[in-house]
Amino acid sequence: MTKKKVRNILIGCALVLIAMCVGIFSLYDPEKHESVKAMMKDAVLHDENRINFFGIAEVDPSLVSGYIVTAFLLIVALLIRIFAIPKFKDVPGKFQMLIETWVGVFDGLAKGNSPHRNKALGAYLFTAGTYIFTGTMFELFGVQGITTAGHSISLPAPLANINGAMSMGIFSYLFILSGGIAANKLAGVGKTLKEFSLPVSMTFRLFGALLSGMLTTELVYYYITLSFVLPAIVGVLFTVLHALIQAYVLTMLTSFYYGEVSEIHEKKPRVKKKKVKKQKAAEAV
Repeated sequence: MTKKKVRNILIGCALVLIAMCVGIFSLYDPEKHESVKAMMKDAVLHDENRINFFGIAEVDPSLVSGYIVTAFLLIVALLIRIFAIPKFKDVPGKFQMLIETWVGVFDGLAKGNSPHRNKALGAYLFTAGTYIFTGTMFELFGVQGITTAGHSISLPAPLANINGAMSMGIFSYLFILSGGIAANKLAGVGKTLKEFSLPVSMTFRLFGALLSGMLTTELVYYYITLSFVLPAIVGVLFTVLHALIQAYVLTMLTSFYYGEVSEIHEKKPRVKKKKVKKQKAAEAV
């Protein structure tokens, strides 16, 4: 290891220690516009901190986050389609390999769990998984919004709101239902309706996981003695893990149930009773 690298490491460690000391021994207590109890309650119910949406209505901050994430994904997808995909080669570069790997994960999930009908499933899993991952990682960037009370808040992940998580769960359930109808008509509808608790379980699994990470990070940020260095570790750890795990779990469950309801069962040919009786009589003779 060169002297320059050792020096950089020592400088970095010194800065971290200084930041921790400042956080622990600082006597400054910033004025907070709400108690920790009110902050935690509002993170779940979203009934206090509202944002004026272009003068149309007062909306929840997660709705604004959802619009930002959706617009970002559409713009990125358009840029990749116009500038990157036409330049893809047989020997992929780093960016092409990254894109192909990300698409291949969801395509393999679709083919593995639904070998009969997987073209539309692969596209849906890619879309849902990318949205969950990007929407969860959005929380890390700390995009600020101004509430109707004039306070600045960090916009939460879109799916940290029960309504956003419910929309994702119901939409995934309807997509599973469409696969059952396309493959097995009314029999597919019956198979899907048997799993009536599926959208509820998807909703609360997604909502609970993302909300727990957000509450933990908010709690760490709230106290001045914990608001240096530690939030970066806690925030990144919880956010990245939840982004990867929840994107995988929801897409895996969707592909599994889609494959189950869209599986085509061959009907056994009916044998007439008279033929059966003649066969038994011939065997007896």
